[in-house]
Amino acid sequence: MENKLNTQFSLSSEYIDEEQYRRIEQFNKEKTHELEQLYSRILQLTDPDWQREGLQKTPLRVAKAIQFLTHGYNIDPKQLLQSATFEEDYRQMVIVKDIELYSMCEHHLIPFFGKAHVAYISNGKITGLSKIARVVDAYARRFQVQERLTMQIRDCIQESLNPLGVAVVIEAHHLCMMMRGIQKQNSVTTTSAFTGVFMRETKTREEFIHLIGTQLH
Repeated sequence: MENKLNTQFSLSSEYIDEEQYRRIEQFNKEKTHELEQLYSRILQLTDPDWQREGLQKTPLRVAKAIQFLTHGYNIDPKQLLQSATFEEDYRQMVIVKDIELYSMCEHHLIPFFGKAHVAYISNGKITGLSKIARVVDAYARRFQVQERLTMQIRDCIQESLNPLGVAVVIEAHHLCMMMRGIQKQNSVTTTSAFTGVFMRETKTREEFIHLIGTQLH
């Protein structure tokens, strides 16, 4: 996967010695140039003073930023899981909760953000815990709707690990509801998706909800 990314992105790096800080940016040069022109045109159409100093490099910055915000398209989440899968005689619930997520609503291209709670019951196969968080990030860093994002995470884990069941709950704040439209500042959207024993057995599902329940709104 790393080789695939290297073929798609050119690498530039910037060093700031006085801060002992190293920043590496990865982006596609051709795509960046085209996006820069498009964002420049957007500024011309929306800001009467679009040529002022503060906006001179904004199209380039946004062109790079949007590629980072959607870099999940360049990641295969199933491959992520399968790269760290281990045989283990463990058939109990594994929960990774409070996974931060940031995504872009595909309806208005405005961010939504929140946290995901993910659980699976192993059927003799486990994965590295960090891979669960990486799967969430891989799907979140795309143009999304929360409902689809929830199901994609669930299906990826189910198809990759073949566990006895998967449970996913996502809580998110949508800026498209907070900044525009209805402008409700405190609304939280919660979605859930289950497979296997989490669907069939109420007790198992309730145990999962209980274990993450203190964090839910």
